[in-house]
Amino acid sequence: MLKVITIVILTFLLLPSCKNTTGSKENSVKTAVNTAHLKNTSHPIDSLLLSEKTIPLKTFYRTNNYTTVWLNETDRKALYKAIEDAVLDGLLPSDYNNKALLKFENSKTITEEECIAYDVLMTESFRKLANHLFKGKVKASGLYPDWALAPKSLNANTLLTEALNSHDITEVLDRCRPKHPVYAGLRKSLQYLNDLPDDNSLSKITITSPITLKDSGVVVHNIKERLAYWKDLAPKDAENNIYDFRTVKALKHFQQRHGIYPDGNLNNRTVAALNTPKAKRIEQVVTNLERWRWFAYDFGERAIVINIPNYRMDVIENAVDTVETYRVVVGKPERRTPILYSMLNFLVINPTWTVPPTILKEDLTPSATKDRSYFANHNMKIFYGRDTIETTPEDWVPEKADHYRYVQGPGVNNSLGLVKFNFRNSYSVYLHDTNHRELFSRGQRALSSGCVRVQDPLKLAGYILDKEDTGWSEEKLQEIIDLGKTQNVGLKKGTHVHQLYWTAWMDKDGLQFRNDIYDLDKVLYNKLRQ
Repeated sequence: MLKVITIVILTFLLLPSCKNTTGSKENSVKTAVNTAHLKNTSHPIDSLLLSEKTIPLKTFYRTNNYTTVWLNETDRKALYKAIEDAVLDGLLPSDYNNKALLKFENSKTITEEECIAYDVLMTESFRKLANHLFKGKVKASGLYPDWALAPKSLNANTLLTEALNSHDITEVLDRCRPKHPVYAGLRKSLQYLNDLPDDNSLSKITITSPITLKDSGVVVHNIKERLAYWKDLAPKDAENNIYDFRTVKALKHFQQRHGIYPDGNLNNRTVAALNTPKAKRIEQVVTNLERWRWFAYDFGERAIVINIPNYRMDVIENAVDTVETYRVVVGKPERRTPILYSMLNFLVINPTWTVPPTILKEDLTPSATKDRSYFANHNMKIFYGRDTIETTPEDWVPEKADHYRYVQGPGVNNSLGLVKFNFRNSYSVYLHDTNHRELFSRGQRALSSGCVRVQDPLKLAGYILDKEDTGWSEEKLQEIIDLGKTQNVGLKKGTHVHQLYWTAWMDKDGLQFRNDIYDLDKVLYNKLRQ
C-alpha cells in the first residue's frame, strides 16, 4: 500500500513539472521581426567598404554622398528582370548575380549591413550588364589578331543615375543594345531556337548515291524530317517517304537560307547543313550577338558594309537603308580579310599594283624562277630597292627576290583591275576590281590574298563620285579608263567602310546561316561561356 501511495505522489509532483517545462519552451521561441522596410531606407556607406572596388564604382558612390541608392522596389525588380532577359542577348544571368539579387528581394529579415552590401552588388550588376550590352563581354582585340574596330566607351554611372531618377531601368538598359535591325532579329532568332523541340532523335543523313525526283526510302524520310523540323517543309508534306516536288522546293529554300546555291541537289554542303544540330546553331547566334555589340553603334550616313562570310557588300544610307548590293571575293582562310573600320580617302583609276610580301614569297618567286617570261606575261617591271631604273628579267637574282620591288602596269589584266578604292588601315588592304571576274560566279568566294574584290567596281565608283558633287560622271570615268593612265581621285565626302563578320541573322526568308570560313565562332563561344 505504501508503494502505491508513493507512486501517486510522484506522479502528482511530476505533472506540474512537465507543464512548466513545456511552457518555458514556448516562451523561448521568438517571432522573427520583419525588417524588409530597410531595403527602402537610405543607409550611409563607409567608404572603406569600397576600398577593393573599381574606381568607377567608387566614383558613383562618392557622387551619391556614400549612401545606398536602390531604395525603390520597382527599380530593383526591373534590374532583376533585365538580367533574366539578357539570356536573349546570349549572355548569362549568373554573370550579373541574378540569384543573389532575387534572394535579397525575397528576404523579409535583413540587416542594415546586408542592405548596403546588396546595394553595391546591384550597382555592380547594372554597370556590368550595361557595358556588356553596349560593347560586348569579350574583348575582340585579345581574341583575334586581325580585328581592328574602333573601341566603344560607355559612361555607365551616368546611365545608372538617369535610370534611378526616372525609375526606368528597363528602357535605359535597352538603350545600350545595338539599334540595328539585325541585332533585334538575332534576339528573336535565339528565342525561336530555344523554343524548338529537342532534335537529338533526328536521324543523321548519309547519302551513298544521288537522290532524284520520286525516289523513296529511309534517307528520304530523314531528309524530310529535318526539313520539317526547320520549317522549310510543311509537316503534312513530310508524312510520306517520297522525294517529291514540294520536298525539292523546301530543300531549295533551305539551301538559300544557308548560302548554298539553291539547285535542290543534295551535295556535301547541303547534307552537312542539314545534319547541323540545333545546339550548334544556337552557338552561332550567340557569337553573332556578341560581334554586333563590338560593331559600330552607327554605320554612318553613308557606308560600305562587307559581310565576309556572306561574300557580299551592301551600300548603306541613313545607317540602315540598303541602296546597292555587290558580290565580293574575300581572303582565303590562310590569308584572311581583316575585320576593320575606316573611311574611303581616294580612288585610283587604272591602278598599278606592287606585289606584297606574301604573294612575292609564295607565288611570284617560285613561278618566275622557273620561267623569267613571267614578268612580261604579267606586264610587270622590276626595280632593285628604291631604284627608279628598271632591272631586266635576265638580271634578276631569285636568291635576292625580296630585295626588289615588282610593279604591274595598269590595264584590264592588272591584278587590281581598273579601279582601286583606298582607305587607311594597318593591314595594307583595300577594295578593288579584278582581272579574274569569273570568280564571282562561284558560291564560295574566299579566294583572295586579303583584299576585297568587287564585282561591279565601275558602278560603285560612279556612286561614290556622284556623291562628291565635283562634276564627275560615269562618262568622265570611262574616258580616263580609256586613256590607260593612272590617276588618283581624292574623296572629301565621308564614305565609311566596315569589313565585318557575321555567320547568322534573320531576314524575311527566315533564319540565315553561313559557313564560319575563318573558324572564329567556336573560340568566341567558349570565351562567352567561361
